Amino acid sequence: MTAPRTISGVTLWQSFALVPTCIVVGSADVGLFAVQLIAAIATAIGWEALFALARHRGFSLHGLTTALIIVVLFPPDLAIWELVLILSLGVTLGELVFGGRGFGFVQPATVAAALLLFSFPQSALTPPSQAVALATLPGAAILIGLQLISWRIIFGAFAGLAVCIALTGQAIDAVSVGAAMAFSLVFLICDPFAAAATNPGRWIYGVLAGSLIALFADGAVPTTQAMVFAAMLASLTAPLIDHLVVLVHARLRRLRHV
Repeated sequence: MTAPRTISGVTLWQSFALVPTCIVVGSADVGLFAVQLIAAIATAIGWEALFALARHRGFSLHGLTTALIIVVLFPPDLAIWELVLILSLGVTLGELVFGGRGFGFVQPATVAAALLLFSFPQSALTPPSQAVALATLPGAAILIGLQLISWRIIFGAFAGLAVCIALTGQAIDAVSVGAAMAFSLVFLICDPFAAAATNPGRWIYGVLAGSLIALFADGAVPTTQAMVFAAMLASLTAPLIDHLVVLVHARLRRLRHV
C-alpha cells in the first residue's frame, strides 16, 4: 500500500483504524459513550476551528483522531466538564500552540491523559482489556501497511521490555501489560508525528519506550497509566534521538570520504 502524502490523509486513516476499538469500548454503554464521543469531538474540532480562524488558515478535522483516542482511554464515568477541560488543555498545549498537526512533538491525547492523572488524582484511565487489544489489531495492520507507523518501533518496544525485565528480574502481569501495549503502542507511542523519524532512531526510540513501560508497569502504577507515562517521556526524547542519529550519520559519511 502507498502511504498518504498529506497530514489530512494521515488523520483519515488513523481515525478509520480507531473505529473497531471505539465500537468495542462503546458497546458496554452506548448512550454514555455517545455523549462522551460527541463532547470529545466537539471540543477537539472546536479548538481546531478557533486556532484556524485566528491564524487565517483552512479548517481541518485533525482533532478527530485525538478525540477518538481519548474516549478509549478516559473512564466512562468521567464528568463531561472534566473531559472538556482536560481535552482542551491537551489539544492546545500538545499540538495547536506549536502550529497544529504535524508541528508538535507530543501526541495530544498523551498530553491530555497525563493531565487527567495529574490534575484529578482520583480519576483513573480505563483498564486494559483483551477485547480492546484484539480490536486494535486490524487498525494496526492498516497503519503498518500504509507505513504510517513503524514496525521497528513495535519490535524495539517489545525487545526493550523483555531485556529490562530479564535484567531486573521484575515480575509483571503479562496479560494486562500486553493488552495495554497493543493500543498504546499503535496510537500513542507509534504516532507518526510524535515518534522518531529515522530508521535507527525508531529502534532506539522503541527500545526506550519498552524499557520505560517495564519501569512503570511494576504493579505500583496501573497499567494504562504506565503506558501514558512511557509514551510521554519517550516522545519527549524523539527529536533528540533523531538529531543524534543524523549527526552520527553525517560523521560517518565524512570519515568515509577522508
